[in-house]
Amino acid sequence: MTATLTRVNRVPGLLPGLTFLIILVLWETSTRVFTIPTFLLPAPSRILEGFDAVTVSRWLAHAWATLRVAMLGFLTAIVVSLPLAIALTRFKLVSSGIYPLLVVIQSTPIVAVAPIIIVTMGSGDVSRVLITFMISFFPLVVSMTTGMKATPDELMELSHSLKAPAIREFTQIRIPYAIPYIFSGLKISVTLSVIGAVVAEFVAAEKGIGYFIQFSTSLFKIPQAWAGLGILVLMSLTLFQIIAQTQRYFFPWSLPRESK
Repeated sequence: MTATLTRVNRVPGLLPGLTFLIILVLWETSTRVFTIPTFLLPAPSRILEGFDAVTVSRWLAHAWATLRVAMLGFLTAIVVSLPLAIALTRFKLVSSGIYPLLVVIQSTPIVAVAPIIIVTMGSGDVSRVLITFMISFFPLVVSMTTGMKATPDELMELSHSLKAPAIREFTQIRIPYAIPYIFSGLKISVTLSVIGAVVAEFVAAEKGIGYFIQFSTSLFKIPQAWAGLGILVLMSLTLFQIIAQTQRYFFPWSLPRESK
């Protein structure tokens, strides 16, 4: 038995796939045996029916609307986080003055702030991108700053002894050393960007998976809502894997030894 489990574990994705299949079987069986109402918990087969009840073009339109806002918010978070992390690492005054404010922003429930943003900035893409950015940028700032500050003192002393300028200190020492931290933040942030896009769609949108889920539940079309949830999960997993494979392909040295 142990040898079989070992062989299964050697095939990437096989064990998680088998686990997911077992969960689906138990889920389907439980809903049928205990006759659980569809509005409480639809069976996987009913969710597939809900998926088929919507045209592919409609699914693609909603998925693209969510993905576009999520990616714009995610890319904005990267553009803002990197220079901010450099400033937090380089200048103690900036770190003391700005970092507490970032913690306050992160501690503020975005769900409560989102309606204010929509009223102030309108219900267009700009407000939804801003909401997505606010949810996804904090892990990036923290991971980038932590990685840069974790650079060994010996490397920094060597840089100072060679009188390297500040830009080379960051581009050739601090940022390369922070790559594992940066990708950890990217993996978290990219999944949070999908959450941010959905939160924005819950508040004000006419298209998107979040809007579709809200609309479906208002009509008690629960299987369709679960199908939309499945698409969101698939979207998040795909984006996560894109970041993970980018790190594996371009920065294999930054991976833990057992992950290579």
